[in-house]
Amino acid sequence: MFKKILLFVLCWFALSAHAERALLVFGDSLSAGYGLPQEKGWVNLLADRLQSEKLGYRVVNASLSGETTLGGVNRIEAALVQHRPLVVIVELGGNDGLRGLSLDSTRMNLKTMVEAIRRAGAHALLVGMQLPPNYGTTYTRKFQALFEEVARQQNVPLVPFMLAGFGDKREYFQSDGIHPTAQAQPMILDNIWPVLRPMLNRR
Repeated sequence: MFKKILLFVLCWFALSAHAERALLVFGDSLSAGYGLPQEKGWVNLLADRLQSEKLGYRVVNASLSGETTLGGVNRIEAALVQHRPLVVIVELGGNDGLRGLSLDSTRMNLKTMVEAIRRAGAHALLVGMQLPPNYGTTYTRKFQALFEEVARQQNVPLVPFMLAGFGDKREYFQSDGIHPTAQAQPMILDNIWPVLRPMLNRR
């Protein structure tokens, strides 16, 4: 009798682990939690929320500080094969803009990543970014618009601006003026969650 119960428990755990779906966060330092305790980053807060709401997802954070969209293109296929996610949050492009890289290249790289995600049978969520005004009106306007263009052309959900609500408030940023503080992380999650939540019931 004991062996039968043990076998049932082991099977139940195996089925539960298999049923848990992967959500992949594919970003740069803003998602890697640069300068923060690991548990304070918005990705960890997302994992906590998913667990508390019993949505059946495990979060994999494949974000790298300093990552560009070209670096993302070079890594995306391997990450998709390794983690087999159902949902992928693409939070890349900020470093392209800060380095003044070609907007056409950034646009094409985002498009390439979204297409790779779709081929893998997953759903992409694109997270937009904006640049400080000192980069010039024309460049900053076109940079912001490219995320909307890719989302529209690829028919994927978009979070228009990751730092909405506090991006112009210095007190929510670390000493470098670029990376948000721990206080800002819940606000980042609140910007992403309303767009992400409807995607989580897809199969």
